[in-house]
Amino acid sequence: MVKLPRADDAPSKAGCGQCRSGTGLDFEIAMALQPIVNVRTRTVFAQEALVRGPAGEGAATILAQVNDTNRYVFDQTCRRTAVQLAADLGIASLLSINFMPNAVYQPEACIRTTIEAATRTGFPIERIIFEISEGEKIEEVAHVRGIVEHYRARGFKTAIDDFGAGFSGLNLLAELQTDYIKLDMALVRDIDSDRTRRAIVRGIVTVCRELAIDVIAEGIETAPELRALEDLGIELFQGFLFARPAFQAEAAVQF
Repeated sequence: MVKLPRADDAPSKAGCGQCRSGTGLDFEIAMALQPIVNVRTRTVFAQEALVRGPAGEGAATILAQVNDTNRYVFDQTCRRTAVQLAADLGIASLLSINFMPNAVYQPEACIRTTIEAATRTGFPIERIIFEISEGEKIEEVAHVRGIVEHYRARGFKTAIDDFGAGFSGLNLLAELQTDYIKLDMALVRDIDSDRTRRAIVRGIVTVCRELAIDVIAEGIETAPELRALEDLGIELFQGFLFARPAFQAEAAVQF
């Protein structure tokens, strides 16, 4: 578990200048894109940027090189790289970027490089979603809530990723009013034949509807899973059923 730094702490190894320039990251990264689709309108709702190595190496290979020394500049480099790729490809949908709350000290400072990249490339900031992973325990929820509130005030959209697989569950949702949540694939796997999973997801969808939060189901692999989730009122989906991640490109979507 990595302790979330307080907003008034200063980065020990990577200052704002390093994050802006990319100095200090001693390995190269690239991005793959995987679409999030709206099955009702049969359109691509968003493209999620997934970190890869420069030759397409998997995310695990890259993330294994991230540590407390380079975490901050890695996060910033991922943001800039994703925005640049989206602009280069002329992506017309939303762009979803995973970010590391543990790499954000002061929201107004740490968002600068994203805004600069969007301004330089002409990619609208209102089409950027920042996904917070629920896979790492968050000790200082108030700090993360401040990040979400600041990002939304600046025009960005926000999401909780891997919802239902992490540490906080509905408690985190009560604290963070994001625009979207992404149901973890463990909740949707074989949901068509699993009464318990359907009951849990039905409850989550009901809560999110009350809070005006849109639900995205990720990890969809079969048509029966899709139909079961559609029956629960979900319209936004991501998974191999529609498209696998495409390295440095937009994937062809199969509806």
